[in-house]
Amino acid sequence: MAKQTVAEQFVDTLARTGVRRLYGVVGDSLNPVVDAIRRNAAIDWVQVRHEEAAAFAAGAEAQLTGQLAACAGSCGPGNLHLINGLYDAHRSMAPVLALASHIPSSEIGTGYFQETHPDQLFRECSHYSELISSERQMPRVLQTAIQHAVGQQGVSVIALPGDIAARPAPESPEEHALVTARPRVRPGDAEIDALARMVDDAERVTLFCGSGTAGAHEEVMQFAERVKSPVGHALRGKEWIQYDNPYDVGMSGLLGYGAAYEATHECELLILLGTDFPYNAFLPQKDVRIVQVDVRPEHLGRRSTLDLAVWGDVRETLRCLTPRVRAKNSRTFLDRMLKKHADALEGVVSAYTRKVEKHTPIHPEYVASVLDEEAADDAVFTVDTGMCNVWAARYLTPNGRRRVIGSFTHGSMANAMPQAIGAQFLDRGRQVVSMSGDGGFAMLMGDFLTLVQYGLPVKVVLFNNSSLGMVELEMMVDGMPSYGTTNRNPDFAALAQAAGAYGVRVEKPKQLRGALRDVLRHEGPALIDIVTDPNALSLPPKITREQLSGFALSASKTVLDGGVGRMVQMARSNLRNIPRP
Repeated sequence: MAKQTVAEQFVDTLARTGVRRLYGVVGDSLNPVVDAIRRNAAIDWVQVRHEEAAAFAAGAEAQLTGQLAACAGSCGPGNLHLINGLYDAHRSMAPVLALASHIPSSEIGTGYFQETHPDQLFRECSHYSELISSERQMPRVLQTAIQHAVGQQGVSVIALPGDIAARPAPESPEEHALVTARPRVRPGDAEIDALARMVDDAERVTLFCGSGTAGAHEEVMQFAERVKSPVGHALRGKEWIQYDNPYDVGMSGLLGYGAAYEATHECELLILLGTDFPYNAFLPQKDVRIVQVDVRPEHLGRRSTLDLAVWGDVRETLRCLTPRVRAKNSRTFLDRMLKKHADALEGVVSAYTRKVEKHTPIHPEYVASVLDEEAADDAVFTVDTGMCNVWAARYLTPNGRRRVIGSFTHGSMANAMPQAIGAQFLDRGRQVVSMSGDGGFAMLMGDFLTLVQYGLPVKVVLFNNSSLGMVELEMMVDGMPSYGTTNRNPDFAALAQAAGAYGVRVEKPKQLRGALRDVLRHEGPALIDIVTDPNALSLPPKITREQLSGFALSASKTVLDGGVGRMVQMARSNLRNIPRP
């Protein structure tokens, strides 16, 4: 029996961890690993057109499953292309293992063709980045990398020279037990008791929730009911906490809406649950006591001054906390915030419903609203950075089954379609929708061919306003005329058709719903190129430029006027549920 190579050992270990795909672009230094995958039925090689797309796809897969995903790049420029997608995965707390193959080991340090030092280059966007310089380091270094990625929820990078990958692995290697899941983290009794006392001492409590509330919806609702608390959320918390939520007061931040801003500033005690919300200008600076609960201790207190820091998983923390606090009887603060929230939404909802059938170019708000209505109840939406973030935040209705993935922390362009690749490979029968802007789509447009090559039924909904809309807004906020933001675009639907996919272009509102239904029902990859209004950035008249520049604004005074979709229905329903004397 032939001896196993280091590459074969590497692939076997990944497969044993549960990795089912390695996304990447082949290259000479990667050849031993790719050939080992060819001969291993447990794992597939997914050929993308750009390594950045490989990293985005792996990151999306990891976010959807919570399990390790993997990508690879060949030596030098090949693995350098991974770096942006790996930054996004790392900042999104997605467990990803990246293989950065390397030049021949004997040539390292000589300025060899395509030489870089990947073990150094990737350190800032990883928990672990190491060079394997001897076959005897395998599989221990790989095991260590896997445990860093899974245990700390982020990226690990292995730099592996191609010649070492091709060498025979050491005889009788130890088969290491691998960590593939994280434990729940419970705070100590002292912290729970201290938090319970603070809750009991406050008449007005507000919860502000982030992505760390994933899996804790029931616990958050039970606690909110016990203390009669309004519940706001950050963008990454929306999919986990907004649905079936009678305490919802909307979202805070630059894209915020509703009464979340008021609820966080008019309470006595603000409890931040699983959020590393970056915009501290939207958080209260005084007169409000603040508690933060987070499973990542390095997140505690880095956005605002805390009165109490609680290191723990949100779900386990609330399970311990809720029985220890006294039930509050007064709903005065909660009901006042619910009414403010409903009033705020009522004030902007008409912006996307008035004469939309006649408005050309098409209102992007209308497109997002129709997409929300027509998409499947368990759809996965991947969302480009920029204006697509706005439309997703305002119009996609969460229900506990839908997922929304985006570059919400790293803020990279061109993330949506590559992330859709990873999402669709997980389940070809689940609807995956890429909400793409024309700028982001064009940046990594080559990987639309990956959808066609693998027959992935991703639906690209292209918001085509021929501009970099969010950048135009940023210039406007700073008092500058827009410059360098206009795109001269082709007919993207024709390009999709030329690539072998279904493509349709929509320029009139009356065509939209029917065309969108056709695209969503199509069995293979499809693209709908929707010509949208580039002037959809209308600012409310009561916001000053100085306020916008400092992001010091109330979420009820929305930065981008354009309605809030079906969220107003939820707000009305919650308002009707307020007990009457």
